[in-house]
Amino acid sequence: MNEKSYTELMKIGAMKRHRKENFVQDLYIDMLLSEIQLNVEREKLLKKIDCAIDHRDKQNFYLLSKQLVEINKRFGT
Repeated sequence: MNEKSYTELMKIGAMKRHRKENFVQDLYIDMLLSEIQLNVEREKLLKKIDCAIDHRDKQNFYLLSKQLVEINKRFGT
């Protein structure tokens, strides 16, 4: 019979928990980086929209506004 000792079982359990914690941590980091990236894109786009308004460029304003709507959809707002 190939029975494992209590110590070995505890080590295996600890390793599984550690892998699960790493997965959750990696997932959180990915989510955070995605949110930062979307915020940066959104801020750049808002500045371009402001510039289009200042220059009374309707065509560019409409184009940029559509892009902003798409970013907001990706952002979940």
